[in-house]
Amino acid sequence: MTASTANGQRFREFKMPDVGEGLTEAEILKWYVGVGDTVSDGQVVCEVETAKAAVELPIPFDGVVHELRFPEGTTVDVGQVIISVDTAPGSGPVAEESAAPAAPAEPEAPAAPERQAVLVGYGAAPSSTKRR
Repeated sequence: MTASTANGQRFREFKMPDVGEGLTEAEILKWYVGVGDTVSDGQVVCEVETAKAAVELPIPFDGVVHELRFPEGTTVDVGQVIISVDTAPGSGPVAEESAAPAAPAEPEAPAAPERQAVLVGYGAAPSSTKRR
């Protein structure tokens, strides 16, 4: 589980992890938190179902839920951001902070792929071979 942030950023994003070996998507069955709820490292925030099992996902950091990106019943691809957390609530207006981190995140995406930690194993490694 990773958060796509740099040190000092106020908002952290939690991406859908690969909860089964090689599975590419999961359905959000139930949210256990809502916008404005306080969460702590290790707290279960939602339950997802893959082709293999239903799994509860813990959040890897503390803060206040800023945004749930998908409603219950939505199938989400592994790697998509599912929840955004304000790790410094009370440090200023949300509108000013949320606009700034979103812009730099987009240009970084096309950069060289890197491995992301997952709940089981290490996930799929980026392919370094070319097919003919």
